[in-house]
Amino acid sequence: MPEPLSEQIIKGIEQVNMLYYRLVLVVAPSEKGKTSALQDVANRLGLPLLNVNVEISRLLLDLTTRQRAIHVATILRDIIEKHNEKTILLDNIELLFDVSLKQDTLRLLLGISRNRTIVASWNGKIEIGYLTYAEPNHPEYRRYPVKDFLVVSPEEDYLHIPNKI
Repeated sequence: MPEPLSEQIIKGIEQVNMLYYRLVLVVAPSEKGKTSALQDVANRLGLPLLNVNVEISRLLLDLTTRQRAIHVATILRDIIEKHNEKTILLDNIELLFDVSLKQDTLRLLLGISRNRTIVASWNGKIEIGYLTYAEPNHPEYRRYPVKDFLVVSPEEDYLHIPNKI
């Protein structure tokens, strides 16, 4: 029987401190318990849990489409910086995949995770060593090799720890 997802996340937070990128992705399709596991971790460890869709959309309202694409990465960094914590939990990151924002979501998260531990929920799956978001025919589809970041998943008690860089 797989270990509870919140336990996997806590172990991931402990292990990721030795890596170049301190990014833990909690990977599973929708409705698989990512949010409740992140809430449990936030409560147990006293960490901030941010709803990225709500936080960013509120700050993008007054910007044009072009300005949104230019400023979204800075806005996310500012939101995280204002919490001044070593570890931040991010949930509901789907807005970052919006085609009009023109973001490479994984690269953005990796960049932010250089200065602090980031634990982010990722609506997708791991297939043959690749992380995916959306389906191949969807405009928001993304596919990345699983490397340089730590992955936990409730699907199969999956834990990927990259080599130390």
